[in-house]
Amino acid sequence: MLKLIQVLWPSFLVAAGAEALFFTVIDPQTLYLFGEPVDYSATATYSIGFFGFWLVGAASSLLTLFFQRSATQINASH
Repeated sequence: MLKLIQVLWPSFLVAAGAEALFFTVIDPQTLYLFGEPVDYSATATYSIGFFGFWLVGAASSLLTLFFQRSATQINASH
């Protein structure tokens, strides 16, 4: 449970900040995806953006935990 909190909480905070910064600069109604305009509502665009940023932040936190393992922990799993 501690590892889950160590991954999800910091990534949640980073996602909130990244979304605030991104959507302060970019209007969600002017976004394009694969050359087509995004036809979602502003709320849906904000939500998708938040979860996308959260996913990237969680991946970063998971990699940090992965690389913090000691040699003993790595060798014990084999």
